[in-house]
Amino acid sequence: MIIFAESAQGLAGLDFLWIALMLVAGLAIGFLVFMFVPFFKKRRAEVNAKKIIRDAEIKAEHITKNAQLDGKQLAQELKNDVEKELRERKAEIASQQNQLLQREQNIDRRDAQLQQKEDALDEKNEMLSRRIKDCDKKEAQLQEKIDSIIVELEKVANMTTQQAKDELFARVESKMSKEIAVFMKNKEEEAKEKVNQEAQELLGLALSKYAQDVTTERTVSTVALPNDEMKGRIIGREGRNIRTIEQLLGVDLIIDDTPEVISISCFDPIRREIARKSLELLIKDGRIQPGRIEEIVEKCKNEVNETIHKTGQDVAFKLGLPRINKDLLDYVGRLRYRTSYGQNALDHSIEVAYLSGIMAAELGLDQTLAKRAGLLHDIGKSCDFEMEGSHVEIGARLAKKYGEPDVVINAIESHHGDVEAKYVISHIVQAADTLSAARPGARSEILENYIKRIEKLEEICKSYDGVYQSYAMQSGRELRVMVIPDKIDDVGAFKLARDIKERIENEMTYPGQIKVSVIREYRAIETAK
Repeated sequence: MIIFAESAQGLAGLDFLWIALMLVAGLAIGFLVFMFVPFFKKRRAEVNAKKIIRDAEIKAEHITKNAQLDGKQLAQELKNDVEKELRERKAEIASQQNQLLQREQNIDRRDAQLQQKEDALDEKNEMLSRRIKDCDKKEAQLQEKIDSIIVELEKVANMTTQQAKDELFARVESKMSKEIAVFMKNKEEEAKEKVNQEAQELLGLALSKYAQDVTTERTVSTVALPNDEMKGRIIGREGRNIRTIEQLLGVDLIIDDTPEVISISCFDPIRREIARKSLELLIKDGRIQPGRIEEIVEKCKNEVNETIHKTGQDVAFKLGLPRINKDLLDYVGRLRYRTSYGQNALDHSIEVAYLSGIMAAELGLDQTLAKRAGLLHDIGKSCDFEMEGSHVEIGARLAKKYGEPDVVINAIESHHGDVEAKYVISHIVQAADTLSAARPGARSEILENYIKRIEKLEEICKSYDGVYQSYAMQSGRELRVMVIPDKIDDVGAFKLARDIKERIENEMTYPGQIKVSVIREYRAIETAK
């Protein structure tokens, strides 16, 4: 046992020694590797760098050679292009030189011709100058002779030349005015004989084919109330409800002692209609307060606008009128709420459209175009309470704005005689407008306006010299003018009638036609005793 332990102890010492030697050898090898590895890396990097530089030099040499070859080729191509362009420019310059040479030759020839013409003109000018001098001499001699003759004639006639001219002109004027008046009278009578019967048949046919009732409306609308208590609710606390209604709608509410009725006053018929509908809905609903009033007013505005648009479309469809601007149709629909002398403007326009179409068909004209002109002749009345100008001017502007034909525009401008009628359809619209307005029951007129119109008619008649009395008869549709027979003869009476007619047409606005009758009566009275 002791021997085994000693041997084991010796082996352990040898192992330790061996391990120590191995550690020393490992450290030495590690130190050598640590020292020599960077040297080898640097060496390898230098070799790689030299190789990269050599390859780059080879590539640069190839690129340089290729660039030199490309440059030479490009220079050769540019040289060829320049030489070609030079040849073309030389050829063009040579051509222009030839043209200039030809022009110079032509100019020389023209110059020679002009010189010849100028010489000829100079000769003619001299000849004309000599003739003018001769004419001046002869004219002076003739003037002397004429002056001497005039002096002798003045001595014989015992008046100057100007007095003789005035006398001659006065006689010619007197004679010609009578002849012109007689000629006009004869021609007018001939035209009346031919046209009167045909016109009566045509207008009678048109009237027999169409007739329509007219609804009379006013500038004041009334709303029925279920009881008088509702008036207080509409007025509201401290008047806030009625104030809200008037501010939103732009109307005046008239609440007086009339039982169970409220009146709405406004010159704008559309606002008046919106106010009427709003009040009826508020009364039916029962909730009358500012917030509810605003809702109802907005709702009624939308309903009226929809009604206006639908009315315009229905009228166009009813009359068979194609391609009318939708905005212009809205103006047609607005005529539903407009009146003229108590006559509903839309009904009047439809009636004029039908009458115009019938007359145009009988005359062989465009019936659709005549209906279109008749429907739109009073379109200006749909907004004459919003725009400045007469309804004729406003209607013409609207028609031009929405691209209506020239015939329609002229019919609008001329249906009251403001502008000359250029087309037959314009005359037809005038006749149809007169028929629709003048037929019995079509229009009502305020008494004050009626009296003013009658007085104006009689005043126009009495303003002429030789008139001693005048009467407006048949509600202003006929004028009878009595003249002094010693001052106005038969031909003068005819001329006076025409003058009065033209002045009435130019100065007055009136429905229908006015017949002017000039009466000249000469009485010789003696009394036997």
